[in-house]
Amino acid sequence: MRISFLLHNGYHYGGTIRATFTLAEELATRHEVEIVSVFRHRDRPVLGLPADVTLRHLVDLREDSPGYDGDHPDIHRPAEVFPRGDGRWKQYSALTDARIGEYLSGVAADVLVATRPGLNVHLARQARRGPVLVGQEHLVLAGHSRRLRWDIGHEYRLLDALTTVTEADARAYRRMALPGVRIEAVPNSVPAPALPPADPAARTVVAAGRLTRVKRYDVLVDAFAEVAADHPDWTLRIYGTGDAAEDLTAPLARRIADHGLGGQVFLMGAVEAMEPEWVKGSIAAVTSQRESFGLTIVEAMRCGLPVVATDCPNGPREIIQDGVDGRLVPVDDVAAVAGALRGLVEDDELRAKTARAALASSERFDPVRIAARHEALWAELVDRGASRRVHAAGRVRRHHEIGRAVDAVYALKAKAGGLVRGPLGRLR
Repeated sequence: MRISFLLHNGYHYGGTIRATFTLAEELATRHEVEIVSVFRHRDRPVLGLPADVTLRHLVDLREDSPGYDGDHPDIHRPAEVFPRGDGRWKQYSALTDARIGEYLSGVAADVLVATRPGLNVHLARQARRGPVLVGQEHLVLAGHSRRLRWDIGHEYRLLDALTTVTEADARAYRRMALPGVRIEAVPNSVPAPALPPADPAARTVVAAGRLTRVKRYDVLVDAFAEVAADHPDWTLRIYGTGDAAEDLTAPLARRIADHGLGGQVFLMGAVEAMEPEWVKGSIAAVTSQRESFGLTIVEAMRCGLPVVATDCPNGPREIIQDGVDGRLVPVDDVAAVAGALRGLVEDDELRAKTARAALASSERFDPVRIAARHEALWAELVDRGASRRVHAAGRVRRHHEIGRAVDAVYALKAKAGGLVRGPLGRLR
């Protein structure tokens, strides 16, 4: 098959980018695969180029590039195809509408895969007849704005399939009722580490992710403080930084100091690769209020670490078997997190047994297995024939007319409310 992925910005970093690169690289061992990045803001991808995968871009934001698009007049005009409800709307423009439309109308592919809601809407609105159209949801339906959920309910009906990263989110989409659209849960994949598994005898807890409120590192620090009082030889390492909208590095540092844990809890900052850091620990911790999947949980388990994770909606409960390969605890419950950590810290045999179970169970997320699930779905849709867009052209036109009418109403409301399109936001 010829497979083309449409990605927001393949030159940055993040869970969706990592998941797409990993899947594309595995598929490229058997298929012709390309990744089309809407934006390019640097010369080389942060995560490196997947083997045997073509990466190209549509809008060049490198100021020193001869193809720089930052001065194009259409880049300052608001997007009309990319939906306003998608949180990245301010980064899109009339220029991206046109460039994405040109790509979708001319690309020679058997399967077109978009990787965020706004780009899934582009698939529905602009893709040419013929290729199988697959939308991917790397977040969760419940986390989208009411405006975006309307777009999803209307526009996704022209897709052939939608894949989510959890079964819980797949059920939410099935309840939405998207007639004729295959909705399947296929988790993200994580390659086998190149390093030996972590040593269960290590006395380090490891956590990784953005230093933002939703990750509740304050809960983790408070919980670890309860354990550290009795186990001064144990340390906690937290990897990551905040983002432009929110950075809790300074408040976390103060919290660590208030607990007197300056010699046991360390804010490690960002690193290029987490594998070498995971294997320095013997327990991983995730204290998020919500997760769309839990990629760091799988990464840690693949390195041989049992994970203490909050049982937040969607991801963790579909990855961890409580008491077997990790622990699930209530959200925002310091005592429960402390108790789960203490149970593993104080029982060397249990920690080693749980680590072995984590390593074994995480093999189900291997790229070979996950890619095979995508392939089976896509091959079935390709064998069935061209996209459903080939048929009922009149219905498709009416569908688009309704969508444009609703867009116009929302645009008027935004204008009346003084909401104007700002400058390009920070790209991710």
